[in-house]
Amino acid sequence: MTERTSEAADMAEATGEAERAERAEVTEVTEVTEADPTNEAAAARPDSTAVAPAEPAGLPPAPAPASPPQATAPRDRRVLRAVTRWVAAVAVFAAVGAGTAYGIASMERGDVPGLATESDGRWDYPELTLPPLPAGSPRPFAEGNRENAHHADLRALVLPAPAGAKEDKALRGEDGWLETKDYLAEYADDEHREQVRQKLVDTGLRHIAARGWTTPDGVSTRIYLLHFATAEMVDGQIASDTVSYSTPSYLVRGVHDAVHDEEFPEAAAVSGIKRVAYTEPAPHGPEHVRLGYLAAGDVHAVIIQSLKGGEVPAVPFQQTVVLQSQLLG
Repeated sequence: MTERTSEAADMAEATGEAERAERAEVTEVTEVTEADPTNEAAAARPDSTAVAPAEPAGLPPAPAPASPPQATAPRDRRVLRAVTRWVAAVAVFAAVGAGTAYGIASMERGDVPGLATESDGRWDYPELTLPPLPAGSPRPFAEGNRENAHHADLRALVLPAPAGAKEDKALRGEDGWLETKDYLAEYADDEHREQVRQKLVDTGLRHIAARGWTTPDGVSTRIYLLHFATAEMVDGQIASDTVSYSTPSYLVRGVHDAVHDEEFPEAAAVSGIKRVAYTEPAPHGPEHVRLGYLAAGDVHAVIIQSLKGGEVPAVPFQQTVVLQSQLLG
């Protein structure tokens, strides 16, 4: 009897320990499941033993796992790369634009493509200056100079040669005055030369100042300033007899005919200077000639330009006549 009782007690004690152990296991599983709600498998199977071990006591809780990448991350990276490329492109264009602006600002207007001013054919003459006058002498067309006389040295009033031209030193003479026979050599034949010579003698020619040159384009220029006693002599005897509206009275060498130059602008007139211009009409001979005659007070000016194998350009001819007029005015 005592033995059966002892056996029953032992069995009851074993059964109690087994129940306590089972309850402890269930409790441990429950605690682990509550501590990690993301463990869906453990929550589904409370009796499962494949669970994470409990964290040691006294340590802070493990950080929550990072959220998984969002689905829009690749699109954000594409946008970021596109923005970066645009920023780089803007920087490059800004640098190029700044360099171009500096380059244009440092250039002369004529060097900029599309803004260049093409030459109209004018020659590059040096800066013109009037020679000094004797003390107390007025300019030729000043209010107090009723005779319109030139008191300055006539040799200093001849237009200088433009840049690049080859000067004809023979026209300067030994002392700057040209002999009458050298001037008469400009006329076509003996008859005309003799008529002009006699006219110069009769009107009391004083001096002839001259200059000539040839530019790189082959145009030959000769300028003659004939100085007389009075302006009345020039107007009444020389200019009126030498020139007319239709054609000059005496043809120069190389010219078969000459007509009034209709291309010469009237607006280019210089105050006090009477001007008549002629050109050789087509068909002309081996060379083309343009002629300009000026009556400037007591000075009669003859300007001749010629070109072999071509036609004398109108612009440099007009420029030469106008500048010489300004020096005489």
